[in-house]
Amino acid sequence: MNQINYYCIAIYLFSLLMMVGWAKKRKNDFFSPLLFIWTGIYFSVYTIFLELKVGTYYFLIPLAFLGLFLLVYSLEKRLLINGLLFNLFLLSLGILTLIVYLETRDQLLLFILNILATVLTVLIIFGSYGMITFLYWNAMVVLKKESRSLSNLLTFLLALGLTVLLGFYSYFSLSLPLWGAALFSSLLLVIGYFLLVLYNFLTISILYQYNQPKYQQDYIIVLGSGLINGNQVPPLLGKRIEKAIEFYHEQVQKTCKAPILLMSGGQGNDESLPESEAMKQFAIERGIPEKDILVETESRNTLENMNFSKKIMDQHSNNKDYQAIFSTNNYHLFRAGIFARVAHLRADGIGAKTAFYFLPNAFLREFIAIVMMKKKRHLIISAMIVSVMVALSYFLYKYM
Repeated sequence: MNQINYYCIAIYLFSLLMMVGWAKKRKNDFFSPLLFIWTGIYFSVYTIFLELKVGTYYFLIPLAFLGLFLLVYSLEKRLLINGLLFNLFLLSLGILTLIVYLETRDQLLLFILNILATVLTVLIIFGSYGMITFLYWNAMVVLKKESRSLSNLLTFLLALGLTVLLGFYSYFSLSLPLWGAALFSSLLLVIGYFLLVLYNFLTISILYQYNQPKYQQDYIIVLGSGLINGNQVPPLLGKRIEKAIEFYHEQVQKTCKAPILLMSGGQGNDESLPESEAMKQFAIERGIPEKDILVETESRNTLENMNFSKKIMDQHSNNKDYQAIFSTNNYHLFRAGIFARVAHLRADGIGAKTAFYFLPNAFLREFIAIVMMKKKRHLIISAMIVSVMVALSYFLYKYM
C-alpha cells in the first residue's frame, strides 16, 4: 500500500475520533447514521480525486443520481421512488469504485472492493439460508411474546414459503426440461421483482427515520393504535406518546414555545372510550398540561387520523398557516407519511423506537400495505413478466 494510502487512512481514523468526541459532547449517537455518511463521503471524495488524476469523469454519473435523489427528496420525502434513486446512486458509486481501481490499481480501493466482494459472496452463498433461519427464529420469538394473530405470523409464513421454494429449486429444478425451467423462472422473476420493491421500500423507510423537524411546530399529531383491556394504553402506543412528549419538551427548552399535542384515535368495538381520550390521560400523567392537548375521536385508520386531525388543526388555527408533525412507531413512519400527503397535510413524522424482535413482522406488514396501495401496477408488471416467460416456455417446448 503506497504512502498516500496510509495518510488517507490516518486522516480518516483521526476524523472519526474527532467526530465521536463531537457526538458525545452533543449527546448524539455517532454510529447511526453519521458514521456511515462520513465514511461514504470520505472514500467517495478519495475515489473522485483518483479519477481526476487519471483524467476521466465517470464520477459524474453517481453524482447525477445523488443530485436527482436530493432534489426529489427535498421536494417530497414521502415518495417510494426516492428509495430507487438512492439505490441507483449506491450501485453507480460501486461501479465507479471498480472502474477507478482498474484505471489506477490503487491498493486502498482494492481493499474496499475486497470487503464488498466478501460481503456479496457470503450473501449469495449463505444469504437465503441465513434469512430463512433468522425468519424462523424471529417467528418463534414473536409467537412467544405476542398474540398468535395472522399479522404476527408473517415472518413464519415467509420462512415457510422460502423453504418450499428453496427445496423445490434444490431438488427438482435441475431435472426440469427447458420449457419447465422457463416456467419456474417466471415465479423466481416475480419474486425478484417484489424483493426489489421491498429493498427500495426499506431504503426509503430507513432514510425517512432520520427526518429532523425544526423546533417550531404548532401541533404534534399522535397516531392511535388501539387500547388493551378496552381502556389502557399499550406499550407500543405509549412509545408514540412518549416520543411526542420528548419533542414537546425539547421545543419548549429551545424556543419557549409549547406545541399542541393532538391525540388522534376513535373508539373501537372492544373499547370503553376513544383511544385519544386514553392517550390524553397518559400524557397528562406525564406532566403535559391539559390546555396543550387536543383530541380527535372519530378516526378508524391512519388516513382518517390525518384527515380528521387536519380539520381540527384548521379550525383551531382559524385556517391560518401552521407547522405540524406526527408521531408514530418507526416501522409505520413512512406509510403514515404517505397518508399525510394523501390528506394534503404538510407534515413529516418522528418515529418511536420499537423492540427489535417486532420489526421484521412489522415491516413486512407495512410492505404488504404499501404494495396493496398500488396493487394494479404490481399486478400488471407481474403479469408482463409471467407472459414473457410463458411465451419463452412455449417457444422452447415447440422448437427445442
